[in-house]
Amino acid sequence: MAVVLDVLASYVQNMLIEMAKEEVHKLLGVSGEIDKMCTKLGDLKNSLADADRRNITDSSVQAWVRELKGAMYEATDILDLCQLKSMERQPGMDTGCFNPLLFCMRNPLHAHDISSRIKNLNKRLDGIKNRGAAFDFINLVSYEDRNRMVASFHPSKRETSGELDGSGVVGEKIEEDTKSLVRMMTQGTETSYGDKNILIFAIVGVGGIGKTTLAQKIFNNKIVQEEFSKKIWLSVNQELSAIELLQRAITEAGGDHQAASNTKGALERTLKEALNGHKTLLVMDDVWNHEAWEGVLKTPLINTLARGSRVLVTTRDIRVARGMMAEEPYHHVKKLEPEVAWSLLKNQVVGNENNEPQIDMLKDIGMGIIEKCDGLPLAVKVMGGLLRQRRARRGDWENVLNDSIWSVSQMPEELNYAIYLSYQDLHPSLKSCFLHYSLLPKSTWFYLDEIVGMWISEGFVHGNWHDLEELGRQYYEELILRNLIELDKKYIDQQVCNMHDVVRSFAQYVARNEALVAHRIESGIFDKLNSQKFIWLSVETTGSESNDLEWSSLQAQISVRTMISVGHIKFKPSDLLLSFSRLRILHIQSAEFDTLAESFFRFKHLRYLSIKHTNISRLPESIGKMKLLQHISLFGCKCLVTLPGSIGKLQQLRLLNLSATSITHIPRGLGVLTNLRKLYGFPAQMDGDWCSLEELGPLSQLIDLHIRGLENVPSSSFASKAKLSEKVRLSYLRLSCTSGHGHDDGLVKDKERIFEEQQRVIEEVFDELCPPSCLVNLAILRYFGRRLPAWMTSTAVVPFGNLRILTMIDLPCCTELPDGLCKLPCLEFLQIDRAPSVKHVGPKFLKPYHPENLGSVVEFEVLESPELERICNLPKLQRLCISMCPKIKELDGLSALEMLKLEDYDMNTLPGYLQDINLRHLQIYCDISLLTSIANGKSSPEWDKFQHIQQVNAYADDGKDIVPRKWYVSYTKDPFSFETNYNSPTFVSGHGEEEQGSALRRARKPLPPTRCLRRFPSGPEK
Repeated sequence: MAVVLDVLASYVQNMLIEMAKEEVHKLLGVSGEIDKMCTKLGDLKNSLADADRRNITDSSVQAWVRELKGAMYEATDILDLCQLKSMERQPGMDTGCFNPLLFCMRNPLHAHDISSRIKNLNKRLDGIKNRGAAFDFINLVSYEDRNRMVASFHPSKRETSGELDGSGVVGEKIEEDTKSLVRMMTQGTETSYGDKNILIFAIVGVGGIGKTTLAQKIFNNKIVQEEFSKKIWLSVNQELSAIELLQRAITEAGGDHQAASNTKGALERTLKEALNGHKTLLVMDDVWNHEAWEGVLKTPLINTLARGSRVLVTTRDIRVARGMMAEEPYHHVKKLEPEVAWSLLKNQVVGNENNEPQIDMLKDIGMGIIEKCDGLPLAVKVMGGLLRQRRARRGDWENVLNDSIWSVSQMPEELNYAIYLSYQDLHPSLKSCFLHYSLLPKSTWFYLDEIVGMWISEGFVHGNWHDLEELGRQYYEELILRNLIELDKKYIDQQVCNMHDVVRSFAQYVARNEALVAHRIESGIFDKLNSQKFIWLSVETTGSESNDLEWSSLQAQISVRTMISVGHIKFKPSDLLLSFSRLRILHIQSAEFDTLAESFFRFKHLRYLSIKHTNISRLPESIGKMKLLQHISLFGCKCLVTLPGSIGKLQQLRLLNLSATSITHIPRGLGVLTNLRKLYGFPAQMDGDWCSLEELGPLSQLIDLHIRGLENVPSSSFASKAKLSEKVRLSYLRLSCTSGHGHDDGLVKDKERIFEEQQRVIEEVFDELCPPSCLVNLAILRYFGRRLPAWMTSTAVVPFGNLRILTMIDLPCCTELPDGLCKLPCLEFLQIDRAPSVKHVGPKFLKPYHPENLGSVVEFEVLESPELERICNLPKLQRLCISMCPKIKELDGLSALEMLKLEDYDMNTLPGYLQDINLRHLQIYCDISLLTSIANGKSSPEWDKFQHIQQVNAYADDGKDIVPRKWYVSYTKDPFSFETNYNSPTFVSGHGEEEQGSALRRARKPLPPTRCLRRFPSGPEK
């Protein structure tokens, strides 16, 4: 069920509606047949949701669903071909509309072919509909009806209570989290509701991650027992009505709900009587909709409970916490560390102390089982329950490790249902997006633009032609909010996410009839390729597996619409792409692909083409025939030096990524691609009196833009032709020069080689590249001017009130940062890397270089800025990274700071300012000599500087930089813990070795040049 039936039907109907707008059906002579198809799809659509639901586990339904999808896929192919034929005869038509008229009128044979295929489709739909009647599908006419079916589909209901099973509590992390949350809940009297009495706290995470266990720990905590006179635990599942919820609350509060009538008002009064004046803790476990609070419990409780009362909610959906106005930040439960997960598994298996040594002998197999559980406590508990039924023998445990149980079809009911609930609660369009995400190779980064581009190309995101990217991003963000995908915090602006392995396994199982996921090449894969037809293929190979997979082994899959291949595949000269004539998406990465490039034009239906990090050396002129292409990514294709002129014929193109290629020239006429929304790696070039920046002028729909090579622009007059300030939808802008000005790893080694005239020109060019006020994300890279653009000053005409992210990397000659930084009210993330010449921040500050008064900044990274002396007055700053800034002596006015990363391989002692800041987490990256001192713990001269910090982690490489982070120290204040794997009292045994080690440390590059650039959607530049 890779594509949810409801979504596929909606996509086909949308195509038919667009066709009807242009009266195509009349010109084809098949108006009756088109009307019939619409009617049949409408009739079928009423039962599609139930068919999708039953298709997960009911094998008798699966064949019928496959047949129906096949018919709808055929419909999309027919409508595509009709559109393509029309576009061939009308190259200037508006590609946002479906208007395949002229060709059909002038080509009766083509019209007859289309007519015949539609009639045949209607006959197929008649047969499918008749056979479907035997299944007695339920007519689920609304999304809400579908949600109500979850309980009836699954006979068991998940009920929880405040009672705690101690065997499920392991590790120091849950103890630390419990103490932290108890402390927050019992301290302070301020409230979320003005003069009301209640504060609300939220525990958030994916199903099975341990939210309920943590809430139970808090519920049974001794301090909590003493603090609250009433404690109520409510298990709030999806099917509870308002009346049932009130009745449960009354019972838990010690009242008698039977004494009241079953009206909502009477029950509210009874609840108020039971709790009036009591300082109460209310735990609402597993809440799916904030209305359980806002619409049911809030009214009777808000004016009844005593001051200091608290509500603790656990939920999978961050929007529930927002809707309940919970205190921020919410508590996100993290996965178990492997050793903690092993302790939990042992607790489930060990029957008595006598067989514990026997279980310890099986730890290697147990750790393999834990790896498959991916740190999900519920999965570990379920696997422990299975192992408890087996003998404690290696063979029995190995059978569990290698069992088909991991295919989900035989996954234990409790684990399966926990994930199924989250899936079933999704809107149909989101279900398809969720299933698609599970097919992406786990070990490869896929950026937001790539994922949304695939969803658009598949038809999961359809509707308003102008807002598809925004709608796709909303889908992506909702999956994050529901904790079905997890943010990778190494990347800003939600650019990269991950999916939990257990969640991924469930999704792949749901999609199993249409999708083959082969992320390890095994013999069974080839059997499936030979025996089953798939719609989606996702293949990932490693170096050792690359000899086993040949392109020819995939060519039997003629129905494939999406192909994702990461890693090397064997291509033969005789291999062709002819087999995959129905492809909508082709993503080939890290492969020797050049031999197949000439056959691209065969993909008539292709919307998405990504050939990242391949050896392709040229795009054929025939690419201009691929009229439906919307997304082209050539990222990392180093052998590619030019684009074909025919690329200007791709009128539907929405994204073009040229980053990290060798393309320095683009064909004239690119400005006709007015549907472009995202353009990365665009090269600034001159050709006589023509500048490539002119091509940007007409591209008024751009949302993201990256221009490189700006040092090639000889005059500001050329830059003005880009008309950046007129692009009212522009959200992301990246302006960069190359490293051709004496740069060494991005920095100018000899500034005297850059002439003043060159600096004056680049300053004027950047002045003309003024973005619109709607800009959200700005990056400036390798800029060698002495001052930043005039539009960044406090007196600039354009106020950047929406700017949230500002990154400035490699500013070798810039002597000051503009005071306009103080006028950015929404700035959340600030990154300044390698700005060695900056002396001050601007005249308004009247001080040396001290980043101050950036009141909205939440995250700040500063790297290799040797003149920086202090960081002050950032009241909202939560995360701070300082790398190779040896002159910093003061951190002041950072009241919200929670995390500090400190990296300096030359410092001999920790900075004194650590004693004056209140942190939760400190990470230190240093050389082995400082780590040796830290490892001495309470006897170390560094102890007083960090003992007050809740969590400290220090790392050092080995002395030769061969093994990164080989040595570590880990310290937790409460509960106290101090661990290190470094025992040597001194770094070296001899004077000569010590000098050599120091030399190594001085020569070491603390961070790779692309470290932070990976945060951007266009990726790093080389």
